[in-house]
Amino acid sequence: MELRELGLFGYMKKYKHENLVFCQDEEVDFKAIIAIHCTALGSATGGTRMWKYESETDAIEDALRLSRGMTYKYAAAGVNLGGAKGVIMADPKRPDRERIFRTYGRFIDRLNGAYITGEDVGTTLEDMEYIAMETKFIVTLPEYLGGSGAISPMTAYGVLQGMRAAAKEVFGSDDLDGKKVAVQGLGSVGSSAVEQLAAYGAKLVVTDIDEARISTIRKRFDVEVTKADEIFGVDCDIFCPCALGAIINDKSIAQLKCKIVCGSANNQLEDADRHGPMLEKRGILYVPDYIANAGGTVYDTDRLMVGGLVNKERAKEKVARNYERVQELIAISKRDGIPSYRAADVMAEERIAAVSAVKRHTNTWTI
Repeated sequence: MELRELGLFGYMKKYKHENLVFCQDEEVDFKAIIAIHCTALGSATGGTRMWKYESETDAIEDALRLSRGMTYKYAAAGVNLGGAKGVIMADPKRPDRERIFRTYGRFIDRLNGAYITGEDVGTTLEDMEYIAMETKFIVTLPEYLGGSGAISPMTAYGVLQGMRAAAKEVFGSDDLDGKKVAVQGLGSVGSSAVEQLAAYGAKLVVTDIDEARISTIRKRFDVEVTKADEIFGVDCDIFCPCALGAIINDKSIAQLKCKIVCGSANNQLEDADRHGPMLEKRGILYVPDYIANAGGTVYDTDRLMVGGLVNKERAKEKVARNYERVQELIAISKRDGIPSYRAADVMAEERIAAVSAVKRHTNTWTI
């Protein structure tokens, strides 16, 4: 692991992290880590995941890695927020949710706005309600508490807009009607992606390790089902990974029979510098995960930009701009002669640099 090789401060220096906060309450059996990567664009924002990590080092590196990803996600999406992530080191099936998340909310409140949290893996909207009992620095909330509600459909919507832009580049048309799409993972985002793809007229091949999810999807849509370990080899136009990370690797790339990879799963490339170029050499257009899956957080955080008021039409319009973001990504890839995974970083870094320059030249004189 890179963290073990570099050491904590060495890792933070290499990836330019600003803060790492450790939280503990022995009475509650509570341990959490909050990583703040960059606040150049605005307040550091990112969801909280609850996971049973094998070690403290694993949890720390996950928080650091994910927080940096959020910085790049917001920057590339044109959102004026910085990147952060919180991880709670616990079994996501723990039943004592109220005391866990209210404890966490108190730690967040101590940061006085340096970190704004939301929902992520292993956490729910109900958990967010508990956090909101202790702090106002939270974005993901049910509609009756002034939030946007469930964001999975908008994550899927953003993926499909990026997919359409990629299809325009590869096939000459952004029409997904008749295109064969292999969807890996039928969780909240994957199942919503299936629903929206079906509405576009796409031909669907799906898989999931949960038979109940497959059964639900089969009852609603005309889909072909394949085994989880066979989804990579499906002869299709587009592969849409919506499950685990690190699924684009030596083994899976050798099996792929698609022209586009575009899905919601985080950290899809097992080794970005190795597998990004491998996809390009295979003639496969890869839409980087933090570009493709930004729709949910763009939708969710829209209200932070306009006084805390939810406007679903305005927020959805922002998510729809993912089409233009992917077009910009492709243009940078061509301009610089670099693979798309690297072009995404360049797109984010250019915006961070541009906004930082504006802030440096802001007139701060007083009269």
